[in-house]
Amino acid sequence: MSRDYYQILGVSRSASPEEIKKAYRRLALKFHPDKNPDDPAAAEQFTEINEAYEVLSNPERRREYDLSGTVGGARLAAERASGFGMGFGGLFEDILEGIFGGVGGRSAAHRGADLRYTMTMTLEEAAKGLKREVTVPRLEACGGCRGTGARPGTQPQACPACRGRGQIRFSRGFLTVDQTCHRCGGEGSTIGSPCRTCQGEGRITQERMVTLRVPPGVETGTRLRISGEGEAGFKGGQPGDLYVVIQVAEHPIFRREGDDLTCEVPISFTHAALGGEAQVPTLNGMIPFHVPPGTQPGTEFRLEGCGLPNLRGYGRGDLRVKVLVEIPSHLTHKQRELLEELHRQENGEGTPLSRSFFEKVRELFGGGVG
Repeated sequence: MSRDYYQILGVSRSASPEEIKKAYRRLALKFHPDKNPDDPAAAEQFTEINEAYEVLSNPERRREYDLSGTVGGARLAAERASGFGMGFGGLFEDILEGIFGGVGGRSAAHRGADLRYTMTMTLEEAAKGLKREVTVPRLEACGGCRGTGARPGTQPQACPACRGRGQIRFSRGFLTVDQTCHRCGGEGSTIGSPCRTCQGEGRITQERMVTLRVPPGVETGTRLRISGEGEAGFKGGQPGDLYVVIQVAEHPIFRREGDDLTCEVPISFTHAALGGEAQVPTLNGMIPFHVPPGTQPGTEFRLEGCGLPNLRGYGRGDLRVKVLVEIPSHLTHKQRELLEELHRQENGEGTPLSRSFFEKVRELFGGGVG
């Protein structure tokens, strides 16, 4: 040991493991040989930095070093040879990523991108489900070169720089690093004669007719996945998927609440008082509905099974009908006479609600009201 390990990393003897790790990462990025190819001193510095971190990052070795000022060289060498106990893990990969912008090359083939399509539909269509054909623009494998990117009759050639590996290997001391080949971009091959149709891309933009099947019960925000209908993969990779996002348009009569529907039905005040049959709208047409005598404004009735089907097949929702009692704004002479007679009778007998209200008022104020 020629120098103090704490001094090499630039930390105090009471430094926490996190402070030691942070100092090591900063110095390793600064003095890595691949960032300083023409500086032999940087390589020596990098070796010292790694040796210091090997000791100070391990609690047992650090304790031995703090007590005796050294660590058993044979044991340290054995641990290095076996790779056991070095403790770099994700930190070392993080450092290599900072140096090279990523570790290793990439496969030539990769999966195509997923696509999103927004489908607008009516409430009636959402209730019944539908089958619809739509046109989707997407990247597809070039028919001229069958996705290879090379002119018909030719083939991509192995990259001469990396010999088809897609990676170039560098060695610095005990470090061996694979870096993405700069010439082929990690694909391992180059195209000498690119396809004239796709210009060597292997894919071209085309419009494709896709059949969409939407199950009953969907609602706004429902997302359907159509496997394999996204963009074509690159260099033989798997295609992406198509995601259909449902948008259900507002309905002029019904309001949706989950699988239930609600609507407001106006009736005359005489109809509400006398009761009788009324017509109620549903998604399948009008149906008769009995209005009980004395129905009050705002009364809500529930018609079971007249709502929307559940998307997962758990039955159907209900239709909730709210009664709106309509008061006429224009009366004929005969209607006024009849209502005046009814009003005189109500003043004599009083209605249940008015009787109850004025009884409470008289109790509150001690009489004299009514």
